[in-house]
Amino acid sequence: MGLFEKDRDLTQPLDRVELMVDASALGERVEDVSIRLDSFLARHLKWRSRSSLKELVRDGWVHVDASTPERPEGTGELKLETRSGRRLRHGSRVVIVIPPENRQAPPADIDIDLTVLYEDEACVAVMKPAPLAVHPTSRYLDDSLLLRLHAMYSEEMRSGGVRPRLCHRLDRETSGVLLVAKGAAEHAELSRQFEDREVEKRYLAIVHGAPSAEEGTCDHPIGSSRTSSIRLKMACIADGQESRTDWRVLERVGDRSLLECELFTGRQHQIRVHLAGIGHPIVGDKLYGEDETIFQRAADDELTEDDLARLIIDRQALHHHRLSFTTPSTGERVTVESPLPGELRALLEGQEVEG
Repeated sequence: MGLFEKDRDLTQPLDRVELMVDASALGERVEDVSIRLDSFLARHLKWRSRSSLKELVRDGWVHVDASTPERPEGTGELKLETRSGRRLRHGSRVVIVIPPENRQAPPADIDIDLTVLYEDEACVAVMKPAPLAVHPTSRYLDDSLLLRLHAMYSEEMRSGGVRPRLCHRLDRETSGVLLVAKGAAEHAELSRQFEDREVEKRYLAIVHGAPSAEEGTCDHPIGSSRTSSIRLKMACIADGQESRTDWRVLERVGDRSLLECELFTGRQHQIRVHLAGIGHPIVGDKLYGEDETIFQRAADDELTEDDLARLIIDRQALHHHRLSFTTPSTGERVTVESPLPGELRALLEGQEVEG
């Protein structure tokens, strides 16, 4: 479950936050999860101090639907919880009501200057810049692609005509085409196309080195890394999920190459994992490059000058440049394209990259 209520109008003040206790997110087995309520809140509401979270609980702003061994999914009923030390199991649901005096509307000057690549009555495809987050999170509350879309369609949302829903995701540091449905029915149909692999997805990646072949296929199964201390890192492992990425070389410039990659499956970090697996990691990739500790320092806002020099560019050089789907509006096949951004073209050509 996400941090914020599904389908909430992001241009309006946040009045509640809903969370689910999840064993995988905590890096524990389901049966081992036993976390204090205040500790759980502190993991997610990072913009508040531990003492203020205890006050929030004590003052009656937190409700819990607690799971039990007999009811692993909870009872379905939220109950007021005023004990900050209350232990929570996997599957418990927590709702935090934001006190009225703390409810803040997003900035009035939300940047809605998104590049629209395609639009019809059912959907809109936009160019997502890097390093813009797709969803609002505790770290990116004031700006995200979804917030910009809500601001862009604010009038249509108030009249009930449009409710933007993302059909897929891109990493914060990945740019390119992102498809958004305008309503629930349209979202269901487009999501089905993604799940049934009817959507064509092609990416451009600038990698270190020059592949010996002109094209190839990576079909190594992908699963959670068993050797990394970073929980979200994936790896090619024998018992992972089926994965396939086709690639071909478009350009070779010095010690870098531009590859076009076509995804046939949609595993987490798939292109990044596969290209690193064949010895050609994406330039600027903090997690799958030569030193994964750079990723943690970036997360802590502690990148050093040496880190930045090793990265060469402050974002991963990955761009979603082509998406083909069938629009629910007319039933016609649509192809949307976005060219390689200027900073990635400069990187490939060995020019100084700003940023």
